[in-house]
Amino acid sequence: MSTNYKDAGVDIEKGYEAVKRIKSHVESTHGPEVLSGIGGFGGLFAPDMTGMTQPVLVSGTDGVGTKLKIAFGLNQHDTIGIDCVAMCVNDVVCTGARPLFFLDYIATGELAPKQVEGIVAGIAEGCRQAGAALVGGETAEMPGFYAAGEYDVAGFSVGLVDRPNIIDGSTIAAGDVIIGLNSSGVHSNGFSLIRKLFPEKDWHKQLNARTLGDALLAPTRIYVQPVLKVLEKVTIKGIAHITGGGFIENIPRAFSSEFKAVIKTGTWTIQDIFPLIQSKSGLSDMEMFNTFNMGIGMTLILSEANSAAALAELDALGTDAQIIGRIEKRGEDEDPLCFE
Repeated sequence: MSTNYKDAGVDIEKGYEAVKRIKSHVESTHGPEVLSGIGGFGGLFAPDMTGMTQPVLVSGTDGVGTKLKIAFGLNQHDTIGIDCVAMCVNDVVCTGARPLFFLDYIATGELAPKQVEGIVAGIAEGCRQAGAALVGGETAEMPGFYAAGEYDVAGFSVGLVDRPNIIDGSTIAAGDVIIGLNSSGVHSNGFSLIRKLFPEKDWHKQLNARTLGDALLAPTRIYVQPVLKVLEKVTIKGIAHITGGGFIENIPRAFSSEFKAVIKTGTWTIQDIFPLIQSKSGLSDMEMFNTFNMGIGMTLILSEANSAAALAELDALGTDAQIIGRIEKRGEDEDPLCFE
């Protein structure tokens, strides 16, 4: 009696079905730069470098972390892919680079083609929002490695920027302002703590106009297009993507140690999910700002003279943003970020 691959838990036919289901989603992100279709051994991409003097490739990789547990519990898989794209392209654009393409990796214990289609549909939507092409990926079926119905998803993106235009914080000066771009909620960080505070039985409870689960699952906002549009109008000196480590770890990454960021609290609206987390956890304000994005998913640092034009452009694009702080010289014993 023989034992085949299906007997071992890997169903090749389901793999074929998954590929058929995701084909249209993948192709919806393609432009003329994409030279290969789904199913090849490598994704081919011919970038347009017209006008560039020193083209530089910028790469970023990330996953979604334990936010996936919320998707499993709610059986909602069509937005988690947006998170995966966002975590990569929002990092890439911090250098001033335009994301070119994205690749994903999905691993599961038992392949469920409809579930995979939902994940890839979200990835494709994220790529469309970022203006990046989904040029390839990998779906791995690993029997016995993941619990039934569960999976992991990760990805990476490659962007392009002309070397003279790289944003590295080197021109930041005292008196520059910090513009905060509002987040869509928790985004994709802090979920190990969140799941400890709010077990699955709480996810269907109402939080104002939506359930707690829906609030937690809201996909990470993608800031690529608004940032690139602002860059067409004014010079941005520094950008920080507010992910793990919150304000306290991420904003100082955008400037040198001779400066500090002074954040003025109360200048933006903090979504209702954050006071609920703080109330349930007992975390101090500083601990909250060191764990979560607190309603701001990305910050731009630029001269005060350019701030009005930047805010006007963001408003025209429908991106909620406001000045939330400033850059000052840092004293010898001062922290790189403080609140007032």
